[in-house]
Amino acid sequence: MSGTAPEMGRRDGSFEREPARRVFASELRECRYQFKDGEDEKSPTFVLLPTGERSNRIFIVGTLTEKTRQGEQNIFYRGRVIDPTGTFFIMAGSYQPEAMQQLAKIETPAFVAVIGKPNLYQKPDGSYLASVRVEAITVVDKDTRDLWVLDTAAHTLDRVDALATSTSPDIVKAKEQYPSVDPAVYRKMAYDALAQIKM
Repeated sequence: MSGTAPEMGRRDGSFEREPARRVFASELRECRYQFKDGEDEKSPTFVLLPTGERSNRIFIVGTLTEKTRQGEQNIFYRGRVIDPTGTFFIMAGSYQPEAMQQLAKIETPAFVAVIGKPNLYQKPDGSYLASVRVEAITVVDKDTRDLWVLDTAAHTLDRVDALATSTSPDIVKAKEQYPSVDPAVYRKMAYDALAQIKM
């Protein structure tokens, strides 16, 4: 359709990747709402964070504590990455061959940086499981992990502040989808995470 505003993430017909959001495990775990931005099958899928920001890709850093290889024909790897607030469940399969090879080579435990796409699965009991489909994973050092915690805490606090003042469509939608969200919980989560690192 001509004359409409370009979709977010696309300009002049070219595709622009969504920025990878920094988010703590315990906030991602609370996600319940996923949506597509656009009508065609290539339209990006977003998870709406309880603090009111849409996320198509996320950037996480933590300790890879375990990984398992699964499948015979379609091999894929699952893993757990721990940050100061909880656990991310990550996976990489044949659709992400480079990421799968990277994950296969890493010995646990190790500090890792991961860029990936968040996905929500609704379980039969109605609860949700958030996982991260890995696009890239690399071993990092403790200083990188600590810097990520610092950055992620700052981003989380900014989102919490915006919840109170902004009327952006995503924040309005977050308040609809997560009516019982207590901003104080996310503020405390950020400060507790900061308290666990020694800079």
